[in-house]
Parts: sequence; C-alpha cells; structure tokens
Amino acid sequence: MIRLENLRVGFSQGGGAQGGSAQGAGEERIVLNDFNLSVPKGQTVSLIGSNGAGKSTVLNAIAGSVPILGGAIFLGERECGGDPEWMRALTVGRVRQNPLAGTAGEMTILDNLALASRKGPRRLRFAVTSRIARNLADKVADLGMGLENRLRENVSKLSGGQRQALTLLMAVLAEPSVLLLDEHTAALDPANADLVSELTKRFVRQYSLTALVVTHDMGRALSEADRIVMMHAGEVVADVEGEEKDRMAVADLVALFRKARGSEYAEDRDLLR
Repeated sequence: MIRLENLRVGFSQGGGAQGGSAQGAGEERIVLNDFNLSVPKGQTVSLIGSNGAGKSTVLNAIAGSVPILGGAIFLGERECGGDPEWMRALTVGRVRQNPLAGTAGEMTILDNLALASRKGPRRLRFAVTSRIARNLADKVADLGMGLENRLRENVSKLSGGQRQALTLLMAVLAEPSVLLLDEHTAALDPANADLVSELTKRFVRQYSLTALVVTHDMGRALSEADRIVMMHAGEVVADVEGEEKDRMAVADLVALFRKARGSEYAEDRDLLR
C-alpha cells in the first residue's frame, strides 16, 4: 500500500526542505538518502529511533508537506511523489502531536467534522443538512466522550484529549487509505493517551487503514503495532514483526538498537515507559 523507493530528502541550513536538484554539499543536510520502505495494506507500523533519525521526515514526505530530492513514493499502485499536499490528503489522513493542530478552535465541533468529511473537490457545498448532522453526531458519539451533546460548541472549549480524539475522528471521516500518526499521544496525560490509542486501533480496523506511527514510547510501539521499524541517521537499522516482535520487551528493543548501531540508545526517556 505504501512503497518508498530510494527516497531522498534534504534540508537547507536555514531549516527549509530542498526541492528539485541537490545543491552544494555545504548548503543542505540530507536526512533521507536512498531510503526504502514497503508497508502492505492494513498493516500498522511503528517508526522508532533516536531524535533526528528521520522518522517524522518519512511521514512528511508521504503527506507531501516536504519536497523530495529523488526517489519515488507509491500509495497503492500510483506514484505520487510529485503530487501537491492537498491532492495526497484525499487518500492520506494525518494526526500530529499537538492536540490543537488538527482542529479549528473557533469553529464548532459540527463544522469541524463537516469540513473533514467533505475533503476534496467532489463536495463543494458547506451546508450541513439535518441528515448529515445526525450522521456526524452518531460518529462522534462513538468516541465515548459525550461530545455528541456539544456539537454546537466551539472546539476551543474542549480539553486536549477531547481535541485529539476529535482530530483522529476527523482524519478518518473522509475514508483515507493511509493514516499517518506523528507522536499523536505524546502530549496527552496517560488516561487520554490510552483512550486515543484504543480509538486509533479501532479506527484502523474499522476503516481498513494502513498506518505509520512515529513514537518514542517503545512499550506502545510493541503492543499496538504489527511491525517495528527502527531508524537511525535516516536509515532502517532494524525491522521486526510477527513472532519475533511478539516475544520482545522494551529492553530487547534497546539491545537491538545497540547491536545495530554499536552505540547506546539516545533517548533515555524511552526506557521509562
């Protein structure tokens, strides 16, 4: 479903992503160089690794929010590396770490949901009919937060956990085939992180999604993903799934990283999860 072939992404010294042909070696930093990854339909993959490994850059490249210098991005059978971000958003849902980033705070819950459900050029009318409102109310009721009784309230009145759950629902309403999650539970308290994680697993099954999850929480990575892809310095240094993954504990992942790179795992906070 997702196939990245010889992907190359670089950033200028000022922090902006480079597009087109590569510039001089002193003017850019290559984050992904000949990066390859294939994820079959319906699989959930956790991307883990130290800070700066390139995990979020992989998601940004797939979503089209950073240009690529070379290589190819396939979503299904279609190569989309040259498509603009808005076009890829028709098949790619995304949730970021910041609970405030995925919703319009000064719009109502209902209007946020309506916009998300009408993503794309096929639905240009904004009017929310009573039938649409009832359908969206049913979907938001499935979150189990009572938000179906607050549809006319502005999203700014919701807690961070409520907003992130709403963002997750909005990401799947338009029925994408791919879901990209960039540390989407990291900013939440443990109870809300567990709730959003459970919703994520349910939506992935319900909508038959192919999911890439960037996380520093190695415990969640092991328990919630079908496959673990460990990155370091823009490369895949380990790739485990099936019975091998199921037998692993966090300490085993740390040992695997040390073996792959010959170094200590950089993120000590991961060991405390």
